[in-house]
Amino acid sequence: MHVRDAMSTTVLTIGPTHTLRQAAKLMAERKVGAAVVLDPDADGPGILTERDMLEAVALGQDPDTEVCGDHLTPDAVTATPDWDLGRAATAMVTGGFRHLVVCDGPDIVGVLSVRDIVRVVSGRGELAPA
Repeated sequence: MHVRDAMSTTVLTIGPTHTLRQAAKLMAERKVGAAVVLDPDADGPGILTERDMLEAVALGQDPDTEVCGDHLTPDAVTATPDWDLGRAATAMVTGGFRHLVVCDGPDIVGVLSVRDIVRVVSGRGELAPA
């Protein structure tokens, strides 16, 4: 089985100047656990996850003034749609993260989450957002 078989093709993209609250609202509306952050000055996509926002709030930072660019993981690890799911899972475990940005050449085509892998491997349910 490949990344393309499990990934969500609904990708939430935001900019680095979005506030954490704006990002949280968009993520909640779309029921996703991560947003891809596109910064024209960066070499590649970044990623902002629920965990990043949780850490900021736990430190007492204001979600209305803190911007995503200060809390994201820059240079997100990317996969291609033809990666084997085992390779993707290994990358996640080795890197200590739960989401991979999926790129086909320069285009972002999906996001793969641990939940996506578990859902597909277990044979449970339809494809759901990451």
